Amino acid sequence: MTTNDSLPLGSAASPAGFDRRKALKTIAAGAAAAVAMPYVRPASAAPTTLRALMWEVYAIPEVIKAFEDKHNVKFSPTFFDGNSEAYNKLRVGGTRDFDLVQADGFWPGLYYREKLIRAIDYAKIPNTAKVFPVFKPDRFKLLTDEATGTHFGVTWCWGSYGTTYNTAMMPKDKVQSIECLFDPAFSGRLATSARFEENIALAGILVATRMGTKDKPRPDGKPFNPYVLTDEELAGVEKLLIEQKKLLLTRYNDNNTLQQLLESGAIAAAPEFAQSYRVLLAKKAKGEIDADFAHQLIPKEGGLGWVDTWLVTSGVADGPTLTLCEQFMDMMLSPDIMKQQALIGGASTTIDIRSIATPEEQKLYLMDRTEELSDMYMFDQPSSTEKWERVWSRMQAA
Repeated sequence: MTTNDSLPLGSAASPAGFDRRKALKTIAAGAAAAVAMPYVRPASAAPTTLRALMWEVYAIPEVIKAFEDKHNVKFSPTFFDGNSEAYNKLRVGGTRDFDLVQADGFWPGLYYREKLIRAIDYAKIPNTAKVFPVFKPDRFKLLTDEATGTHFGVTWCWGSYGTTYNTAMMPKDKVQSIECLFDPAFSGRLATSARFEENIALAGILVATRMGTKDKPRPDGKPFNPYVLTDEELAGVEKLLIEQKKLLLTRYNDNNTLQQLLESGAIAAAPEFAQSYRVLLAKKAKGEIDADFAHQLIPKEGGLGWVDTWLVTSGVADGPTLTLCEQFMDMMLSPDIMKQQALIGGASTTIDIRSIATPEEQKLYLMDRTEELSDMYMFDQPSSTEKWERVWSRMQAA
């Protein structure tokens, strides 16, 4: 999703060297043995600091300073690269150290089940009512406890792991399928990220489609989830990724590299979070490049998506700190701040800001395509990290 690439529409740049979605770190061995019971701080003392475990690109200095000045507190962020890292920090006692935490996909539900975050009241965060329809609680279920109906997070930004492509090098009908990323006709002109989870999950969708298992009853009795693959499907994924390996020019580690690969014409297509696409579209509008690029949000077989969220840790008791957390989240969800976040952070917003956005901004940040989110498979924790790591290791060694 978000990176520190140069950003469109005259926005400010994010901190250099940061890539919001590096490969998710695997859950640390022994973390389960180090789980600490949730720590609840005394509720009576007025907070002087609000502590957050979050993605760096969302910490906009001027927004943070305005909140600090208004509430006479210090905002103290700690940054992480992926959900696994944040999960490990919370499990080893991080509920003592943080008031707020960010996560995406199915991770908030995992946090809530393990009592790492607490319930919240949307009535105390009025701007939650301004989300696009697809993000309202009756449709977006990932922040609601199924058994009790309790809410435990607020949506923030969203996106997909779609395919950005050069329209002169790859036909539109090709890119509508995941098959394009495994097509020998584009040998040497393809790239993928170095993130093993997204590579395996995306290949898993294609393998399950080919095998005819995607729409059949699953062993766990639940709908198909590309992060919960059978051993047979994983074997197919391993074979497919080994075949793909010889077709790839490279696996990119950051969006600056991907942007350069696309802009130079070295590659025809690559899956990404639409960050490079937005930069290239802005360059085209300014006349800085001649090539035309497009972004396939969801392939016909199904695609991967994410929704970033704000959550309150279980270490926060009812009282002044919880109120401060609610005020912070409500401010961050205000339309003007959300527009600023889109322009600086480069992500699409869950708050409907079309009334204060230009037609160009609405197109660039997919404001009229939010309904496509319902057709995406949300980022999740692999059902077996060990099996997935073995698949990736054998592919690399092949």
